[in-house]
Amino acid sequence: MNTTDPDDLERVDQEIRINELKAEAEELTGGEMVNWESEECPPGIAEQFWRNGVEYDKAPWTSHYEQLTAAGLELPPPEKLNDQQLSTKLWELIHRLAEMRVFFCSTDHLSDRELYTHLVEESLHEAIKEMPFDTDGAWTVDLVSGGSAEDTHLYLKHYADEDSRRHWVESFPGEPIPAHEDPPFDRDRHLPQPTYGEPREEEGEDEDESEE
Repeated sequence: MNTTDPDDLERVDQEIRINELKAEAEELTGGEMVNWESEECPPGIAEQFWRNGVEYDKAPWTSHYEQLTAAGLELPPPEKLNDQQLSTKLWELIHRLAEMRVFFCSTDHLSDRELYTHLVEESLHEAIKEMPFDTDGAWTVDLVSGGSAEDTHLYLKHYADEDSRRHWVESFPGEPIPAHEDPPFDRDRHLPQPTYGEPREEEGEDEDESEE
């Protein structure tokens, strides 16, 4: 009589899959992989983590610019567009990127032309891995998070709240801090925001009504 517990077999199979994924990740990174895994991590989460890592390492490099143009979106040089054309194209670009799970914040210090120019000539050309779009994830681009002195100045001047400004002063005593000024443009509150996961149907929503 076979008394093998099916749950035990699944645990063994899962452990084998995890070890195989770890070995593949080690090979893909040329033996330079550095990782830490909690002993309390559930096996199902661990397996998905390693699978995601392997898929990322195997994915080819691309850019958001390449993805957009491959999908048929035309992105003319800014100097080829008048102000109305450029604003229309900018919002088309913003919404197409939102469909790709790419979102923006801290843009109100830039005019439409400045923002469009920054995107099509710089930001959208950064190398990324070509991964499937995931409704449980998002790529957020903060236009003042580069770490440069200029970005820090713009953040403190236009976007930092009073608590953040106070914390900065405490952390860098003696360093000058710009007076707060409202940014010159009003765009951020109109930008698409990420939502996560697929909407779930309410329980019983599609069920036929009970006969009386």
